[in-house]
Amino acid sequence: MIVKICANKSVEDAKMCLDAKADIIGILVGQEHTSNDFVNKETAKEIVKYIDKKCKVVLVTHLTNANEIIKLAQFIECDMIQLHSNIKENEVEKIVSILPNIKLMRLIHISNTGEIYTNYNEIKYADYYILDSFNKSTNQVGGTGLIHDWNISHNIIKQLNKPTFLAGGLTPDNVQDAINTVDPYGVDVNSGCKNELGMKDRDKVIAFVKNAKIRI
Repeated sequence: MIVKICANKSVEDAKMCLDAKADIIGILVGQEHTSNDFVNKETAKEIVKYIDKKCKVVLVTHLTNANEIIKLAQFIECDMIQLHSNIKENEVEKIVSILPNIKLMRLIHISNTGEIYTNYNEIKYADYYILDSFNKSTNQVGGTGLIHDWNISHNIIKQLNKPTFLAGGLTPDNVQDAINTVDPYGVDVNSGCKNELGMKDRDKVIAFVKNAKIRI
């Protein structure tokens, strides 16, 4: 099971993920929707430099302009880009043509009441997909802490032809149940590894990775 720990805001956060043996870390840069997890590009670059290829780093962005995303990815020097927005496919095509060696993760949004907000059949460019919860009332497109119907996720994954991550309300306590139900390629966590102050919690990060990788 591939484990991605998202919303790393400092070198200290990144160190927690490395110590826990996470496979991928996410850094949020380029905000358009409600979130407390975004950092500036300079902080992101500092984190990438600290990681030094010890795990994969994904730039998670709300931006929808290809030129802005390309410049950001080149500055940060990330391994992957997670397009966490309803970006147009002609813009994605520009990213692919300029950055052919950077993998793309594409978003499929599902509400906690079961509505699928993304027409994934229209997505042309994707190396990976990520199924995440959407909170329409707060305009949060990620980090909602909300669980959507895992049976819906399971059915979507059966239709997709690319490795797919499950996100949305995952915690150290429920991640194994989620994996057993959905059978994803990987899992992604944000709020489920935070403490009551909204900061990364070392014990939760370690427990999440350990529980996700348990083979039952």
